[in-house]
Amino acid sequence: MSQTTSAPASFAPALPRLTTTVPREYVHRAAVAEVLLTGWRKVEANRFRVWAQWPRGHSFFAPLRGVQHDPMLIAETVRQIGSLLAHAEFDVPLGFQFLMWHLDYALRPQHTTLESTPAELVLDVECSEIRRKGRSFGGMRYDVVIRRDGAIAATGSASYTCTSPEVYRRLRGDRLPGTPNVLGAPMRPRRVGRHSPFDVVLAEEDTPGAARWRLRADGRHPILFDHPVDHVPGMVLLEAARQAAAVLSPDPVILPTELTSSFHRYAELDSPIWIEATRETSTGGRSGPAATVVRGHQDDEVLFTCAVTSIRPRNAPVPPGDTAVNPSE
Repeated sequence: MSQTTSAPASFAPALPRLTTTVPREYVHRAAVAEVLLTGWRKVEANRFRVWAQWPRGHSFFAPLRGVQHDPMLIAETVRQIGSLLAHAEFDVPLGFQFLMWHLDYALRPQHTTLESTPAELVLDVECSEIRRKGRSFGGMRYDVVIRRDGAIAATGSASYTCTSPEVYRRLRGDRLPGTPNVLGAPMRPRRVGRHSPFDVVLAEEDTPGAARWRLRADGRHPILFDHPVDHVPGMVLLEAARQAAAVLSPDPVILPTELTSSFHRYAELDSPIWIEATRETSTGGRSGPAATVVRGHQDDEVLFTCAVTSIRPRNAPVPPGDTAVNPSE
């Protein structure tokens, strides 16, 4: 009779930690491919560690001139953290609705460059200003420190409230998830730092040079509208702010190093949204930082405000034919 003996524990090969994504439902995404978070654990009361991965290539959050991760990945990562912790740690049932009140980030470009593998990130999250309705969780603020290879790559923060489906229906009335029907001819992609008209969220100006555009909310877009919604998502508004800053920049391929935003009300699908922007004068020449203040209006009410500080992607030569674009063209 044969007998199999096991190797001593000290000689057993170490199994690698297998990587997966968190449940897509926890981050409010329909497509698994759009889930950026890969795990989490509680550190202590209201403090958590989260893991994430940024891809080297993405159909929408594409690297900037092939050298820099798109900073809007930071914004989407921060957004996903809020809903993950609400469902996984604060017992918010799936199906509750979330309303973002602010989202900010600041990055360190030297630690967000593209490398030969996807960016593996460790995020330390501290939750505060936690709101409760009786025993139910009602919202919070959270601050995030994003590290890559031990170095701080970015910081961010956000705040939101959440409501039950019943309360949300009373709040929103008869508005149902659907497809936005307010479009318009897109601006030329190169003017907003994009390659495809499908990714442009600003319509051509009614008055050239006026720094005022109508939002193009195309519900067919698989990233910006990952699933049916009854209002324009906040990430669409932030992309509009980024593109508005790009239009006013001498070089439309910008690296938004800092972004601060506040949301004031729901952006409805069936009424025009106007995006207005003002660029402050840069003190560092073409490569120095410049700030752009963006405001969104709908039906004569302020939807959101956003300040974008941007520079040109470092160590990024201008590709042939990719010359600076005059905003008045």
